[in-house]
Amino acid sequence: MYLHNIHILFYVLFCVLGVISAQISAWLIKVMPEHKKVLSKDFFKEFKLNYPLIIITVVVYFILLLMYGIKNQFLNNLELIKYTILVPMLTSAFVIDYKYQIIPNRLNLTLFEVGLAFTFVSGLYSMNLLTNALLGLAFGGGVFLLITLIGGLIAGKEAMGFGDVKFMGALGLYFGFANIIVITLMAFLLAAVISIILLITKIKKKSEYIPFGPFIVVSCFISMIVPFRIIFIVLAKIFTLGLA
Repeated sequence: MYLHNIHILFYVLFCVLGVISAQISAWLIKVMPEHKKVLSKDFFKEFKLNYPLIIITVVVYFILLLMYGIKNQFLNNLELIKYTILVPMLTSAFVIDYKYQIIPNRLNLTLFEVGLAFTFVSGLYSMNLLTNALLGLAFGGGVFLLITLIGGLIAGKEAMGFGDVKFMGALGLYFGFANIIVITLMAFLLAAVISIILLITKIKKKSEYIPFGPFIVVSCFISMIVPFRIIFIVLAKIFTLGLA
């Protein structure tokens, strides 16, 4: 039985993967801020289904499956596999940064290591894919490092946490040069709009820190499920005030 040219068993598989990934995310959210061991028997002792994370993850997985489908050649499935692995790390980063205003080094390191592995595999098939991933790494980390350094010189404090710098650099390996640019623009746009709303409604004060990681994560999810051309056109309209 097929649904949208995808066998129904793949939907079952992605549902199971979504539940597992959500539970892994819940565990990372619990242990990483406390600097506890990730690989621990306590995962099974303290096991409890996290239904909000499960729903979000399974929905995202189904959208990715419908968008990218299942191809015959391995390389053509690489993007789907890459994003499937990336989702639980992104959701973990969102919640941890929102709650604790930090993106743990262990999470960034894992993102970087997995990203390098995919970059290596992509490079075996195409030098263009390898170059694109490395340019994404350089741009993602470089721009945020520059913002942090300039902010430190002008304001006397970090404009951006170094966790965000490492996070964006690692994400550049997954999304490549062009996508990491639009993710950066979307993240700053979302941050500006939502921060203004929070300040106007007095939910946040000017002196309070608003973590930037969640905006990056939301932008990454948008980039995964919305075609690049549509994102580019919308951003061009916004940043040029409709003149583009």
